[in-house]
Amino acid sequence: MVGDLSVHEFSWQLAAGQPTPGGGSAAALVGALGAGLVSMVCNYTVGREQYADVDAEMRGVLARAEELRGQLERAVEDDVAAYGSYSDAQKLPRETDDDKAARDAALDAALRESTLVPLAVAERCAELLELALRAAELGNRFLISDAAVGAELAGAARASAELNVRLNLAGVDDEEFARSCRERLDAVGARVGGRELVDRTRSVVEKRAAG
Repeated sequence: MVGDLSVHEFSWQLAAGQPTPGGGSAAALVGALGAGLVSMVCNYTVGREQYADVDAEMRGVLARAEELRGQLERAVEDDVAAYGSYSDAQKLPRETDDDKAARDAALDAALRESTLVPLAVAERCAELLELALRAAELGNRFLISDAAVGAELAGAARASAELNVRLNLAGVDDEEFARSCRERLDAVGARVGGRELVDRTRSVVEKRAAG
């Protein structure tokens, strides 16, 4: 399991001459790390007297950030599995027309899954960006730099996942599927405004840090 690797081992496997883990898994992991930082800000805020007025909201941010962290960690594995399915489909026989039809169907299914995994990563990272901003606005001021870093990581993961989706869609023949995926990407783009949420979070952190 990729998730059981140490940081060193994961980095080594990324650099090795093998197809997985690759960019999709790396993007999901970066998103999970961003979620972890948002959770850390929350954990240093909830239960503290000076932040009692935002305690309930920060507990909600913490709970959702942890849900997203778990989902993004699973996406690291899902990306590896999706690529494995595509690789397996490429090896199917092509001797007869039935063979070719079965192979094409398997390739199409695997490509769809390879598209849906990063699409979900992009959507989750968009939500994570909103949580990072809230953590920066309300969280323990001694930890808000971590909210800014979390936002940067979530933004990078979102952009990377979107790139993978668009590249995969170039090979999809089903126009209805492709249209649906692009609409979901457009919704993500509208939600985060490119780097808008990342920059807003940084601005909030800089103002709070300045006193």
